[in-house]
Amino acid sequence: MTKCFFVSDLHGRVSRYETLLHRIRIDGPEVVFVGGDLLPPFGLGAGSEEDGEVNAGGFVPSYLHPQLSKLRAELGANYPRILVIMGNDDSRAEEFAIEQAADAGLLEYIHKKRVAIGEHFASGYSYIPPTPFALKDWEKYDVSRFIDPGCISPEAGTRTLPTDLRSIRFSTIADDLRSLKANSMEREVFLFHAPPYRTALDRAALDGHSIDHVPLDVHVGSIAISRFITESQPHLTMHGHVHESASITGEWQDRLGRTVCLSGAHDGPELSLVRFDLEDPSKATRELI
Repeated sequence: MTKCFFVSDLHGRVSRYETLLHRIRIDGPEVVFVGGDLLPPFGLGAGSEEDGEVNAGGFVPSYLHPQLSKLRAELGANYPRILVIMGNDDSRAEEFAIEQAADAGLLEYIHKKRVAIGEHFASGYSYIPPTPFALKDWEKYDVSRFIDPGCISPEAGTRTLPTDLRSIRFSTIADDLRSLKANSMEREVFLFHAPPYRTALDRAALDGHSIDHVPLDVHVGSIAISRFITESQPHLTMHGHVHESASITGEWQDRLGRTVCLSGAHDGPELSLVRFDLEDPSKATRELI
């Protein structure tokens, strides 16, 4: 059995990273999946700290890279594979620092990539549908150019790196996912930041809210990701992004057909640590620590 950890939405909180690193030392997972929103909130002022957070612009080189280097030196051959994607709160300008950590062998950056894990294969995908938030580095239209009331178009907002406007306007999550589909999906594992639409994993605290008398949809996940899972039936999918969903629904896992879907998102200060065996993720457990 392949012993795995899954976490998401750490948002640069040192206390969560320290807990994760401690558990890796104690429990010895073979693979650690990190589902995006790795860094402190975008726009946190240089040199400032909030609730144990390190400035976003220096988080990878000043904290994450040294901590992972220390962990690898301690564990040697028992150092786990750490598979990572970024999330919508992560500045794309920091992607280069993540890639440098990958070049150093400290982690594997798998956004739009596919890697083998024994007899299984893991792929990553960071983009989410449009939100009301300003940072748009990791947002795309979902299945069409429609956006929900109150959301900001991917063509507006803020981006930390130049992006071709045409590619933003005419690209969708649905288009991207077609390139991630394998001939056989029985052994495919997907690390998404966005959860699938209308599941126990994408429930936002929008009850009773409306804009211009139009009620807001309380489900904020991706229709494209939901369709992709339903139609292709991969072995396992992992998700984050909607912190409060588990508190509202009481569920941090769901199924779409045969596919097991897990969420690492959490709306409290603790680390949400999901443990599972890759061969049988239906028996996954979650601990808030």
